[in-house]
Amino acid sequence: MKVTVIDYKAGNLTSVVKALRHLGADVTVTERPEAVAGAERIILPGVGHFGATKRLDDTGLTKAIDTAVGRGIPFFGICVGMQWLYAGSTEAPNQRGLGCFPWHCDRFPESREKVPHVGWNSLSISPSSRLLAGVEANSYVYFTHAYKAPVAIGTVAVARYIVPFAAAVERGNVFGVQFHPEKSGETGLKILRNFLEVPQC
Repeated sequence: MKVTVIDYKAGNLTSVVKALRHLGADVTVTERPEAVAGAERIILPGVGHFGATKRLDDTGLTKAIDTAVGRGIPFFGICVGMQWLYAGSTEAPNQRGLGCFPWHCDRFPESREKVPHVGWNSLSISPSSRLLAGVEANSYVYFTHAYKAPVAIGTVAVARYIVPFAAAVERGNVFGVQFHPEKSGETGLKILRNFLEVPQC
């Protein structure tokens, strides 16, 4: 299975690519919009600040991704890559997301717990999820983030740290996870495998 991983200088590419190749995927890493336009399926990893997604706009990658998604190409956003699927984030108020989900991400509220949320946490999984099919209830995955997406339409897994938040989302051919599947052991590999096997719309 061929998969295109987008390099916009803010992703944990090495671990993601290693995990995909372990699963037998034919991986291409690119920052060229024309390569994204012809992709069979697309992964957008991301770490750090939501504002880094401005590079997607500046390089033409946003338009290429939007066009590919519109054609039914499966798309998978990881961590900040998932947050980018929303309208935006209070972390970078002037930077728009792709808008597949019409809400905004925001920071965890002040509490006695440390922010960012770093470490293993369990998932409450919707049985209708294609991305999480075959993943056992309450499986643990690895998170590292200070901002979160709200639990709303399209949420297929919920985790809790201070408050409940969307840990995984899907809508049509668009998928996203707040955690890092490439760092989440066999559970993470199962999720990546599920994405690789999702048919085009």
